[in-house]
Amino acid sequence: MKAAQVTLLLISLGLTSCNAQIKRTSVQIVGGPCEGCEAIFEYGDKKLTPTDTLPGYENNEPKLKITGTVFKNDGKTPVEDVILYIYHTSGQGVYERRGDEKGWARRHGFIRAWVKTGEDGKYTFYTFRPASYPDRSEPEHIHITVKEPNKNEYYLDDYLFDDDLLLTQGKRNKLDNRGGSGVVEPVEDNGILTVERNIILGKNIPNYE
Repeated sequence: MKAAQVTLLLISLGLTSCNAQIKRTSVQIVGGPCEGCEAIFEYGDKKLTPTDTLPGYENNEPKLKITGTVFKNDGKTPVEDVILYIYHTSGQGVYERRGDEKGWARRHGFIRAWVKTGEDGKYTFYTFRPASYPDRSEPEHIHITVKEPNKNEYYLDDYLFDDDLLLTQGKRNKLDNRGGSGVVEPVEDNGILTVERNIILGKNIPNYE
């Protein structure tokens, strides 16, 4: 290899290294430890839209519609291109698996879905109301992880149901309200329970600027 070619190669490698470094440092690290949050990237080649339907929606009751708007930290400005990932238990209170799961699906099960917000910041999931764990140690809940542009993925407070008797005042007092309160009030509409939760990015999230 000629000297000029070697020089160009070294320059190219240097630029690539610098670009990679810039890319890494441009992502603000927030939220603290988050086991399993990388599952938010397991949607594969699926084209994400603001609406998704979780497996089991058609065959389970009560059906549930989860909807809302993702806002900036000001609580007013909608945010585009925010990915939301949710997963929850079956009607028997277990993270149901088919047996061929890979990655975090081996723990989260297959009842999960992803959406990406549009310009209006709105999102919608169609699913069904999950059951509490068989030992009834925890209230019914739906896990949620968020990935916004220029920040790492982090978890928000679970969706919890205001009418759940297992959601005691003691448990409510311990909630961190990450992204705002996750306690939602189900309202029946044409045979579907509908809950609305607006998400405020950065609210009660450690190291968020």
